[in-house]
Amino acid sequence: MSIYREYDIRGIYEKELNEQSVVRIGYALASKIDGEYVAVGYDARSHSPILFEYLVRGLNAGGKKVLDMGLVPTPVNYFTNYQEWDGITPSASVMITGSHNPSEYNGFKITIDKAPFFGEDIYALGRECDDMDMPKAVDRNVTKINAVDRYIDFLVGEFQHLKGMDTKIVYDCGNGVAGVVTEDIFSRLELKTKGLYIDPDGTFPNHHPDPSDEHNLEDVKKLLESYGDIAFAYDGDADRIAVLTHENNIKGDMMALLFSLKMDKPTVVGEVKCSQVMYDELTKRGAKAIMYKTGHSNLKVKMKEVNADLACEVSGHVFFKNRYFGYDDAIYATLRMLELVHDGIDLDEELAKLPKVFSTEEIKVQTTEAQKFKIIDRVKELLKNPPASFPTIKDIIEVDGVRINFENGWGLVRASNTTPVLVTRFESTSQDEAKRYESAINSLIIEAKKSL
Repeated sequence: MSIYREYDIRGIYEKELNEQSVVRIGYALASKIDGEYVAVGYDARSHSPILFEYLVRGLNAGGKKVLDMGLVPTPVNYFTNYQEWDGITPSASVMITGSHNPSEYNGFKITIDKAPFFGEDIYALGRECDDMDMPKAVDRNVTKINAVDRYIDFLVGEFQHLKGMDTKIVYDCGNGVAGVVTEDIFSRLELKTKGLYIDPDGTFPNHHPDPSDEHNLEDVKKLLESYGDIAFAYDGDADRIAVLTHENNIKGDMMALLFSLKMDKPTVVGEVKCSQVMYDELTKRGAKAIMYKTGHSNLKVKMKEVNADLACEVSGHVFFKNRYFGYDDAIYATLRMLELVHDGIDLDEELAKLPKVFSTEEIKVQTTEAQKFKIIDRVKELLKNPPASFPTIKDIIEVDGVRINFENGWGLVRASNTTPVLVTRFESTSQDEAKRYESAINSLIIEAKKSL
């Protein structure tokens, strides 16, 4: 059951994701899909095509026909749900990907009726698979579709106005699947680019494909210094992006502020880890800013509920409903960022106008699956009567864990939905205050652990 996570299914190839488990996942999933066709694509890992065949067997046994898009970025997989293929619109899609995890991992991101399949639906699927016998084999029913070319044509058509722009662009695909589409898009738009690690290679020989880790950006930073005006880096399945200038590593919440400059009073959904600066500045501009739970599935659902134009996670998931389909797409976000530059917006200048705050990265506190949510509950109890030395609390937000607003900043502690850790983050107008908030909340976490 450990492979069934809040947002997707994820595990180690052969040990957890094998013929037995994956065929059953496909068969059980088929019963959750009303329509006839499921579009399936996969990332660059050597075992992804093998898992594709196992999944197809299960889906076919469950009465579904498969549209095979082959090797694609996750955003291309999402894109297929909004397209017709010889008169067929898929009722669901499955992306076989381990995302930014080590090469022995793989998994499934599932979309049904253009909405994420996640949370209790995934857990229930897991329980069903656990009790299931292997389904009987049926004839293979798979039709190839060229989703990559359709996606490239769409983006090139949408961004013709960028054709031939002078900006020098560098980018790092990290040997993930971004390279399947980036070269063609940049070439057809006649952009001045230099790319690193473009060829997909699921062993990730150059560096780990996680652009939220500064160590993985070292090579693209060097290339930016020697050649570029702006740099982009992608995670393993190209749904997360890092944006670098000569002065800034622009996190997802600050990207949202920049993107919203070209929108008229947008509704923007952010996660609980986003800077207060983002929420305050959006409100100041007349936009509607909504704080919600962390997780790409959660944000997609919330966007649809409130009819949002844009959503973001600090880690680099950026979701556009404005002029797009409402899912996270790092390639599309690249072109929207270049559009800002093309339209004369100085990214560094805009960021320099914002209030100065000191923010920590995500700090992870190791715990156990059994205890992580109990610790959060205990922290909530302790906050009702905090120690005399505790910083003055303005208010507490419990949309996802506990975000405590203080006089000059905030602190967050939440349980990760995917790993046995607590995630904390702190921000203040003063570095000393940020450290004080961190120390105070860590003391509560320690006390909460002791009491369990």
